[in-house]
Amino acid sequence: MVGTAPNDARRPATLLDSPVDLFLADGAYDGGPTCDLLAERFGSKIEVMIPPPENAIFSLNAAQYPTVRDRHIVQIQTHGRMAWQKTSGYNQRSRGETLMGRWKAVIGPKPKARTFENQKTEAKIGVRVLNRMTGLGRPSFERTA
Repeated sequence: MVGTAPNDARRPATLLDSPVDLFLADGAYDGGPTCDLLAERFGSKIEVMIPPPENAIFSLNAAQYPTVRDRHIVQIQTHGRMAWQKTSGYNQRSRGETLMGRWKAVIGPKPKARTFENQKTEAKIGVRVLNRMTGLGRPSFERTA
């Protein structure tokens, strides 16, 4: 998807031109290049939530300047991986994966529109459709006593 961003005609527009506060990803994205790219693109305030592998080692300057990854390694070693997932909010990633699976099953795996502006409109319509479908299938509870 390539378009023209309103603020810079040389840079292609993406769906992530707005600020991002939290990046959730699986272990395939673990490593410095991903964190460096995210910090460069969205600033140092972005929260990166990527589980380190079971055999992860600390960075060279972990004692003096621990990275987010170093802190995750300590939390996992101290409390266990499942406790880290619950306390860190990493379990939200599974909800996102479920939603993307639902999107691909109902809407389709890729946009059908040709232009970037039409693709954005198509995505907005798809979100509204899925939200309505989810709302219809969700039970409502009322207190009777």
